[in-house]
Amino acid sequence: MTSALTRIGAALLASSILVSAASAETVRWARASDALTLDPHSQNQGVTHNFAHHIYETLVDRDVEGNLQPRLATEWAVSEEDPTVWVFTLRQGVTFHDGAEFTAEDVVFSLDRARSEKSNMRQLHVDVESVTAVDDHTVEVKMAGPSPLYPNNLTNTFIMDKTWSEANDVVEVQDYAAGEDNYAVRNTNGTGPYVLTSREVDVRSVLTLNENHWAEEAPAVTEIIYLPIAENATRIAALLSGEVDIVQDVPVQDVERLSSTDGIKVETGPENRVIYFGYKFGEEPLASSNITDRNPFNDPLVREAMHLAIDRDAIQRVVMRGQSIPTGVANPPFVAGWTEELNAYSAPDLERARELLAEAGYPDGFTVTLDTPNNRYVNDEAISQAVVGMLGQIGIQVTLASRPVAQHSPLVTSNQTDFYLLGWGVPTFDSAYVFNDLIHTKDGSYGAYNGGLYSNPELDEMIQSLGTEVDTAVRDATVAEIWATVQEDRVLLPIHNQVLAYAMRDDITLAVHPENQPMLTTVTFGE
Repeated sequence: MTSALTRIGAALLASSILVSAASAETVRWARASDALTLDPHSQNQGVTHNFAHHIYETLVDRDVEGNLQPRLATEWAVSEEDPTVWVFTLRQGVTFHDGAEFTAEDVVFSLDRARSEKSNMRQLHVDVESVTAVDDHTVEVKMAGPSPLYPNNLTNTFIMDKTWSEANDVVEVQDYAAGEDNYAVRNTNGTGPYVLTSREVDVRSVLTLNENHWAEEAPAVTEIIYLPIAENATRIAALLSGEVDIVQDVPVQDVERLSSTDGIKVETGPENRVIYFGYKFGEEPLASSNITDRNPFNDPLVREAMHLAIDRDAIQRVVMRGQSIPTGVANPPFVAGWTEELNAYSAPDLERARELLAEAGYPDGFTVTLDTPNNRYVNDEAISQAVVGMLGQIGIQVTLASRPVAQHSPLVTSNQTDFYLLGWGVPTFDSAYVFNDLIHTKDGSYGAYNGGLYSNPELDEMIQSLGTEVDTAVRDATVAEIWATVQEDRVLLPIHNQVLAYAMRDDITLAVHPENQPMLTTVTFGE
């Protein structure tokens, strides 16, 4: 069987051959992991969205400053006749990669598909009652009530060609967690600036310029060779040897060295993403624990003890080499609802943590398995290893189970993990996005990434009210009340906000994107 390293080497060699015959407009882009799927509505996951944004497009988008900007919609506003209706004016003269005209029917189809039962994007559209094509270039979205922030939810909802989807039997969304497959998993037909010309999952994908794209100016990058390289050392070695041009996931231990290397430059900046741990709630015993008559995590004393055992500053200093921002709340500073008070965290107190475990009935601690990805977030596995050691100091003996994100993510979404690491970006820049996915009871519409099955009916009502609350003061107060309960219940165990580093040839400029979703259309060449 061909080894992973051999496959990576072959992909790099093929890329080198291609680029030697091409101009500097070809960019070889390396990341730690690949898109989970190309079905645009199957997975709400950052790497997957980042890749898809080059092929598919959304109605609205965000620039590197986080501002909403037009994409397939040129204008959007609440209807003057009905405050529960959003009206989107669509860009004219747009075609899909196969030449089909982009119309309002494609938007209706795509929004309905994104809010369908199998879609992992469904929670972003739970307040939508109907989507209607008024004419070829106007769409009305009827909400359950006034929804002033709905356009913020559209930045990762991609538009598909209705006719192409019907012809290829992909009207239904891929059920990723169930291992389903469909034509859209490896084939695409978007309106975006690049066309998928070849794909070998986890090895190499090639995107070429869409010559018929609607943008007035063509990007400087005319071909993208996308290379998922999971091994940190291999990824950095490929950059240093000139086999790749941009590395998006730079290990923290390599930032200083690369910054001082001739021919290489490093761009850094904070990401709109928090790294946290989640744990299983409920009376049922944990599958991976030696406690067989109850669930230790269900006791608030245990959760408080775990918080007191974690030294976030040590993780920042030792594990992250300073490339993180410790936090006490699972909400990045970019996001409405964040406050300095919420962000505060207690200093480690191992003695008190042991006392709390004893009070909860676990004087000798307990065992549990921690599931972590090893190729998704900056130093994800190393963070988990550090937490294993810290919890061990208070008697919680943790076995670490490390997997690529493609295998880790389904464990969380299907609630098959007792204890897990996850990162959460907030593309809406609003706390409701955190609540909808991570805090609300999992019910098919909300709670898609509520891996611990936390449930609080009173919070659920408040969370759902945020989608249609038009009084800003009332909404802000509700957000604050929800966060107060989330913090008091220790629903999640936040560690830090992620800091990003991109490394590249020194004649390339690519700014760090707060969503870690840089577009290679923004790349410029030259000193």
